[in-house]
Amino acid sequence: MEDLLSRENIDLILNRLFEWCLEVIPQLLITILLFIAIRHFLKKAVKHIEKKMNERVDNGKHSQDESEKRATTLVGLLNTIANSIIWSIFIITVLKIIGVDVTTILGSAGILSLAISFGAQELVRDGIAGFFLLLEDRVRVGDVAAINGVSGKVERIDLRTITLRDLSGTIHVFQNGKIDTLANMTKDWSAMVFNIGVAYKENMDEVLKVIERVGNELQQDKDFTHKFIAPIEIFGVNEFADSSVIIQARIKTITSEQWAVRRAFNKRLKLAFDEEGIEIPFPQRNIYIQPGKTLLDDSDSTKEQTNFSFSHITKNHE
Repeated sequence: MEDLLSRENIDLILNRLFEWCLEVIPQLLITILLFIAIRHFLKKAVKHIEKKMNERVDNGKHSQDESEKRATTLVGLLNTIANSIIWSIFIITVLKIIGVDVTTILGSAGILSLAISFGAQELVRDGIAGFFLLLEDRVRVGDVAAINGVSGKVERIDLRTITLRDLSGTIHVFQNGKIDTLANMTKDWSAMVFNIGVAYKENMDEVLKVIERVGNELQQDKDFTHKFIAPIEIFGVNEFADSSVIIQARIKTITSEQWAVRRAFNKRLKLAFDEEGIEIPFPQRNIYIQPGKTLLDDSDSTKEQTNFSFSHITKNHE
């Protein structure tokens, strides 16, 4: 022990440590500086690519908003892949500089990865599904979509998962390989379908005119005109319901604006129906009572009938 702590051994250890520092530290500093420079260049390159993609509107096939969504999705994926490659090279280079046998580690990692691959079939399936999901441009970051029955805004798309945030703020993460149904509500353009119920007694021609007028007035509003793609489409009488006639209409909007247009249209239509005296029916129950009976009488002579005007009660009672 005393021989190990002798002055000669300590001097030898310090000399070798000094030589190692002179040899290794400059290489580490150069590697770190090079890594920082590459990361900085990568950020600049990614921003430049995103800017160029945003300036290009897919040769007129999609709107600017659609192109921005696609650019954000693709650039985010590109950035993730590039960062993974750069970090891997950086770590391997640092290990090699400090004298770690990288080939042994890589060989062990290869054997380990082969063993893991037998249990990673689900991961491979998710990656392949995610690749085709991006390649076919089914959904982008910023879209509003319903995945496996859950609706929300797409916040992140990776090769393995898609992340949605619903209206309440809850995050939902789906494996790409387990997506059974995907409905994109904001692809290229959006639309809101209206099923408007009015009373049977109303004049259908007048009702259709009021609906068309309200739709045109909303489109001319400066706050909504840019949200419309086309004037309101009125398909006509779509259904005879129990207590109302259902008229169906549709408004096509730019992506993600159909809900704002729906709320504004519904408010204006209700006010217009009130002004014109057009009745919007609601569920009613009429009770017919035979003379000499009361509401508390549970005999068979007390009958109930629904979906008629309440005014008939008094007349029938008389």
